[in-house]
Amino acid sequence: MRTAIAAVALTAAALPLLAAAPASAEQFGIDDPKESTHGSDLIALQVRNGAENVDVTTMHADLRRAPATGSAGTIYVDTDRDDRGPEYVFVGGFYAGTDYRLLETEGFGKAAWGDPIENGDYIMRVSYDKDRVRIRMSRAALGNPDDVRVAVRISGTRAGGGSVVDWAGKPRSFTPWLAQG
Repeated sequence: MRTAIAAVALTAAALPLLAAAPASAEQFGIDDPKESTHGSDLIALQVRNGAENVDVTTMHADLRRAPATGSAGTIYVDTDRDDRGPEYVFVGGFYAGTDYRLLETEGFGKAAWGDPIENGDYIMRVSYDKDRVRIRMSRAALGNPDDVRVAVRISGTRAGGGSVVDWAGKPRSFTPWLAQG
């Protein structure tokens, strides 16, 4: 009985959020239960395939400005159903003083990364107060695809050294295909 009441309460709490979402864009969101031990632990992901832009928002636990965190994100974007794997990769640091870039890619991993995208716009905004990173890529920058899907990899540096990686879902797994809205 308590489980049913909790499920109804959670569903009712989510209704205003769903009602506020634009009807013109297909969206996807997940919670990431895997815990990692650095300042950019990924806890949730939202992807919106809108009429003009593809927006990816990552939510974190304890996102910090300190370069010692080494926190960074890699967003793989698949735009071609007939070509296995991603065609674009957005890479950027999440700590203060870093930069970001949208590149062509022929798959996962740095060895597959290619030329930077020069046509179209893209931007990354980091909110340390809200533990959130928002990435917006224009349709032109992504070759004006109808459908997209993304795979998200977050990484950081442990306080004692070494690195830690946190994927949204399983490593190299994509969200479902999202139609342009």
